[in-house]
Amino acid sequence: MRKRIFEIIEKAESDDKVSKIYDFFIMLSIIASIIPLCFIDQTPVLFLLDRITVLIFIIDYFLRLLTADYSSAKHGVISFITYPFRPMAIIDLLAILPSVTGLSYALKVFRVFRLFKTFRVFKFVRYSKNIQIIINVLSKKKDALVTVGLLALSYIFITALIVFQIEPDTFGNFFRAIYWATVSLTTVGYGDIYPISDIGRIISMISSFLGIAVVALPSGIIISGYQEEIDGK
Repeated sequence: MRKRIFEIIEKAESDDKVSKIYDFFIMLSIIASIIPLCFIDQTPVLFLLDRITVLIFIIDYFLRLLTADYSSAKHGVISFITYPFRPMAIIDLLAILPSVTGLSYALKVFRVFRLFKTFRVFKFVRYSKNIQIIINVLSKKKDALVTVGLLALSYIFITALIVFQIEPDTFGNFFRAIYWATVSLTTVGYGDIYPISDIGRIISMISSFLGIAVVALPSGIIISGYQEEIDGK
């Protein structure tokens, strides 16, 4: 019985219709659980929707805990003890806890706990093959992405340092220079902080042009990795 439950609740990889129906039902429950988060005032209908979806998540969590030995390389009691510490199990738990009203009020951090409800969105990771592909791409291309990230951070720091030396009065402190350099590199340009000297404006233009290239690098890496992953499958 436990093995059959495990086959049903895990993401359907075969023609198991019951498993696919379960996956579809859980995905609908995730979408439904997010609806109350879009409203400030919780009507009775939204409150009931929240309670129903949380009950579904609780049942799903305990079913996965009940079959933890089938989804782990470690069998026996150890698999049940370590299950709550798995990344997806933690996300599942964080999606449930905010709706345990008594616990929220007892800790007097109800509003903070409501923030954890957003973790329900990440439950899609378990049921979406496309998201799994993206995770695989990020894992395989992490070295290249880290290199690009370090390049961007280095450029932001150097640009901020240069412009801060040129216009210390304009920026006031180094953090504001970092903020400006980040906004310029991403070509967002909020316009709340900006250099007023000609040299500072030249640096801004250079930063914006280079920002296009730096921002495009991780996009190209991810796209190529995604294509490789698709071709490999």
